Amino acid sequence: MTDVKLAIIYYSATGTLHAMAQRLGEAAEKAGAEVRLRQVAELAPPEAIASNAAWSQHFDTTKDEPRATADDVVWADAVLFGTPTRYGNVASQLKQFLDTLGPQWAQGLLANKAYAGFTASMTEHGGQESTLLALYHTIYHFGGVVVAPGYTDPLKFADGNPYGVSHVTGGSNDAPLTDVQYAALDHLARRVVTIGGKLRA
Repeated sequence: MTDVKLAIIYYSATGTLHAMAQRLGEAAEKAGAEVRLRQVAELAPPEAIASNAAWSQHFDTTKDEPRATADDVVWADAVLFGTPTRYGNVASQLKQFLDTLGPQWAQGLLANKAYAGFTASMTEHGGQESTLLALYHTIYHFGGVVVAPGYTDPLKFADGNPYGVSHVTGGSNDAPLTDVQYAALDHLARRVVTIGGKLRA
């Protein structure tokens, strides 16, 4: 499937979700998709960002990258949303972006697209599944089609998350992505691009 338009829209504080989004974009382009990689706007006050060196560094590194707009979702045939877990829920930065899409939702411009999500947390049971399920509540209201990976490939038994793709960053919050996550991200990108193309047709 070629010429599928994929928007990857995410929030990343310290860089994990940024790295996951970049890998998804690379895999989607290899699958023939046109990709828009967009981070949502930061809402945290400067003093909060400055209190965490990794957060501050990532903010400075990515401050000139393009930010997500409603047009990115409208433009796309498929959308991947990424968010770290926040008390088992979607980060406020991504949620605020989703909440601004009311006008597009009212016009039916968000429906009939393929959607899926990716996330990360510090601990293995830190809310990854509940975060993705909470994210999908919004997709249901859009009239979108949730394209969870399930166990559609044996590699998902290594990754272990049928709801999307997730990563455990560890107690120091800096554990790098491994081949397990890369394989799961590649699979998710290919699957969403393929089904997004079928829905567009």
